[in-house]
Amino acid sequence: MRQELKLTITDFISVNHYLAHRAFMKNKQPQVTCYKTQTAKNFQKKFTEYVKKQARQQGWITDLNPFQHYYVDTIYYFPRVDMDTNNYWKVAFDAITDSKVIWTDDNMACERVQGVFYDSENPRIEYTIYKTDFTGIFENHEQCDEFITKCKTCKRYYRNCSLLKNACEGRIQKEIENNICNKYKEII
Repeated sequence: MRQELKLTITDFISVNHYLAHRAFMKNKQPQVTCYKTQTAKNFQKKFTEYVKKQARQQGWITDLNPFQHYYVDTIYYFPRVDMDTNNYWKVAFDAITDSKVIWTDDNMACERVQGVFYDSENPRIEYTIYKTDFTGIFENHEQCDEFITKCKTCKRYYRNCSLLKNACEGRIQKEIENNICNKYKEII
């Protein structure tokens, strides 16, 4: 049975309210700096604590594997029809990253919109988070484990093989084709 974490945001904010900009002059040249708004900071702190609490309550097993990606199936219940789903990922994902209980970085999130509805009485965003089947360039965990097991019998493995690391990161390499490494040299 796959592990899932369900989260609901009722006081969500748009990325349009996440960053603010301030113009200034430096060396007689106009410059602009971006900064996180107080509203965004408050939301992020509150949502980070909520994620930690929900992870504990739902029995989420933290596994901060830097190669693991996560599906984030999302259903939006917007208060109005003129709202854009693309504006609501960043703020929540930064808070989930800050919680340090799901993923190491939000670049591991694979966001998927499962529905957009309009509910002016109870606007919210519902997330269901779970691990993807794929790891790196491998279609599933079994393929990855088989590849690693074979790598352990290779001379390159004990020198911290960059091919293995890159494959686990999802990097396509000409040295690995159909899950076979052409640089493999068996330890004798």
